[in-house]
Amino acid sequence: MKYILLLLVSSLLVACGTTVGVDYDKKTDFSQYTTYNFYPSIDSGLNDLDDKRIQQATDSLLQERGFIKSETPQLYVNFFARESISNSRNTLGIGIGGGGGTVGVGVSGGIPIGGRVVNQQFTMDFIDVAKDDLVWQAVADGEYKEKASPAQKEAHYWSVIAKILKKYPPKK
Repeated sequence: MKYILLLLVSSLLVACGTTVGVDYDKKTDFSQYTTYNFYPSIDSGLNDLDDKRIQQATDSLLQERGFIKSETPQLYVNFFARESISNSRNTLGIGIGGGGGTVGVGVSGGIPIGGRVVNQQFTMDFIDVAKDDLVWQAVADGEYKEKASPAQKEAHYWSVIAKILKKYPPKK
């Protein structure tokens, strides 16, 4: 029974994670790209601290994959986010019930727990510098706590960007 509960909780945590969708130019040969840099004027909609976290994570993860950051890049990396705040979907259920025979009465309700969350749609674009053309785009939907610490935000962005870059280059 204990293992079934652990399996159920683990599957719920995985199911609630960040989801990533990608779109790309099917005619592009992605093996030609070896250098990158960030788009000169990023307007991400996030604060400067989050921009730095995203750039550090992206630098590290791209360089692990053999890309070189260059002043004359083949690809520009651009990113932006849309955010909304909502109450946590986690609730504590309370119920009262009674009845006898064929008659039953019940009342229940949920008390929200966990505070508010930031729902974020994070988009990352790869732009071919020579053609000035979008060649690859990933959109990640995820969430983090509204009052997340700097370390929690950093972990969130590392996780999101790692999931995004797993989809690059696209499989033919």
